[in-house]
Amino acid sequence: MKIGYMIMMANHHANLSDAEMIREEMRVAELAEEVGYDSIWCAEHHFEPYSMAVDNLQVLTWLGARTKNIQLGSAAIILPWWTQPVRIVEKIATLDAMTEGRFLIGFGRGLARCEFEAFGIPMDEARGRFDEAARMIVKALETGFIEGEGPYFPQKRTEIKPRPPQSAKDRLYAVAMSPDSSKIVGELGARLMCFVQFDMRAHKSNIDFYRNAFQSAHGNNAPAPLLLDFCYCHEDAGVAEERARKYLAVNYLSILQHYEFMADYHKEIKGYETYEKSASFLNSLGLEKAVEDYISHQAWGTPQQVLDKLAARRDVIGDYEWNSIVSYGGMPFDQVEGSMRLLGKKVLPELRSWSS
Repeated sequence: MKIGYMIMMANHHANLSDAEMIREEMRVAELAEEVGYDSIWCAEHHFEPYSMAVDNLQVLTWLGARTKNIQLGSAAIILPWWTQPVRIVEKIATLDAMTEGRFLIGFGRGLARCEFEAFGIPMDEARGRFDEAARMIVKALETGFIEGEGPYFPQKRTEIKPRPPQSAKDRLYAVAMSPDSSKIVGELGARLMCFVQFDMRAHKSNIDFYRNAFQSAHGNNAPAPLLLDFCYCHEDAGVAEERARKYLAVNYLSILQHYEFMADYHKEIKGYETYEKSASFLNSLGLEKAVEDYISHQAWGTPQQVLDKLAARRDVIGDYEWNSIVSYGGMPFDQVEGSMRLLGKKVLPELRSWSS
């Protein structure tokens, strides 16, 4: 089983400036290689404390210089927010060259209205922009040339320099939280990335949809999906629960605010209609129960409790990769580091024996 360390760069700390938070996040992320993670991943988000990972390629380049062997992944580059796919290909090729091919490519479509509005990108164009850009980028990494007829990214045939040293094959990931995205990810030949939000049985239908789309498009079984969730680990079960509940509640409230999940506006936007079901479910629970439900599905507890929760997921969906988000909700960084080191000592070695 492959295990990644995921950076969100959220600032819910009472006494840290944004700059101080970033420096602390980078310090802790650098420990991921020492602790035993296979990869370091970074999100892309803008404009709110929920996540200030505004340039994950820049973050990963810095970490690439500070580490030796650990892989570096984008979770994800949000393609509709980039006006020129050619610039993404150039950045990937450069990062590949500098890190001797350690980069893992992760794409996403984006979901928050506030980010699309600030960039001046209509949300109802997100699906078309993602599909067009993803295909252009993947082909360019294979051939060394990028071209496109539009409508969103017209591009004359242009050679990429530095020449991409490796293709996207076997290192391509894409976020899919809805059936239409799962279908596209499968057709693209990417590995599905999914943030754990609900009971795993609620996610299984999307994962199965992806597997079927991958099988139909490529004639072979899809690779194991990548699950991402928020984690806290402590030897004392009571301490683990107290801290997990405290900081996960802060984190989830910021998620609800950032994406406006309970406002139920996605159903009015082309390409996002399926999110109406999530909004209906959350509103049926009410805010307090929605927060409690979310917390219950994240991986926290003693080392054995974390392992048990992760094993229960495998019983539902089969083998998977896992990215743990360890810093969130304003959790003090000494607690973040302690949790991370305990995971490295008592959880990661066991997970590594699982197939994926």
